[in-house]
Amino acid sequence: MTIMGSEAVDRSVSLTAQALRKVAHLDWSVPAAGLEWSCHDTAVHVASDFTGYATQLTGRSTSGYAPFDISAAPGTTPDGLIQVIEATGGLLSAAAAVTDPGVRAWHPYGMAGPDGFAAMGVVETLLHTHDILNGLGVQDWEPDADLCEQVLDRLFPQVPRDLAGAWPTLLWVTGRGELPGLPRRTAWRWYAEPVVTERVVLCEISPLVAGDLQGGGTGGFAWAEDGPGAGTRVASGMVAKAREEGTFRPGWGAYAIVRKRDRRAIGGIGFHGAPDAEGNAEVGYDLVPSARGDGYVTEALQGLVAWAFAQPGVTALHARVDADNAPSHGVLVRTGFERTGPAEDGGARYTLRAAAR
Repeated sequence: MTIMGSEAVDRSVSLTAQALRKVAHLDWSVPAAGLEWSCHDTAVHVASDFTGYATQLTGRSTSGYAPFDISAAPGTTPDGLIQVIEATGGLLSAAAAVTDPGVRAWHPYGMAGPDGFAAMGVVETLLHTHDILNGLGVQDWEPDADLCEQVLDRLFPQVPRDLAGAWPTLLWVTGRGELPGLPRRTAWRWYAEPVVTERVVLCEISPLVAGDLQGGGTGGFAWAEDGPGAGTRVASGMVAKAREEGTFRPGWGAYAIVRKRDRRAIGGIGFHGAPDAEGNAEVGYDLVPSARGDGYVTEALQGLVAWAFAQPGVTALHARVDADNAPSHGVLVRTGFERTGPAEDGGARYTLRAAAR
């Protein structure tokens, strides 16, 4: 994936300031396109994002945003708001430039390092510049294509690149437009730090996406023709239920398996829930028939296992397999799981302990 940093942030802020200054004489109290905020409030939101992302990196928060808010002084003009965007964008640029690449901090869409927060800053300013301009009647603005390509590659690894140009694709994937044959999306998210292996990317199915999948939608993924499978929809239902019950923990639900070569989702994999008090968690997986036999599930499970054992307190992973599902038995054995006995329904149980790795 593309590594984004301070240079990309600086470019996006420069493009935004240049575009917004052309409309600074207009009334920014009108609604921004597609949002409940006014254009004024949307500009403040961009500044808040920049500041929040910068302080996540400097504060190394692992459980939420630092408890503060950003506001504009009463009577701030559009020119003043642009100045605030430039100043706070500089904060994020500086933080991304000096933060060690190994640092990780919390974001609702996954823990992220400096390149992740830089990319999120870029996508926020590009998209909300579009929203402000459209709200003010300017509908032909288009940022640099290569910057949009970088954002798509870094934050949206699940989106095929053969749909349209980079900017129309970025608008479509964030619910801001339609593409030929593709309706406007109602469920979407980006991926700050997906689990990446040689041939696949594991993209977490968050509660909103899970609800769409459970209800028969795509969850915002471009699926292989025979997907998604029933197992993936069931797992999505478990995620949605966990959110309703207040037991959902980011990272410990379901993931879509996205094939790198064509960015098509070919199955689901993940956990039946967060680890218990002893550090045990159960895994499961589901692959569409057209993608079977090429080792994708084994590779995906190896990536998921590596992620799980990198989390604090995880001691063992478990899996249950039907007795006659020989391919699934093979996946577990190749990943290092050991058969530990029969399951309650007549299948077999497997376990992989952290100490064995």
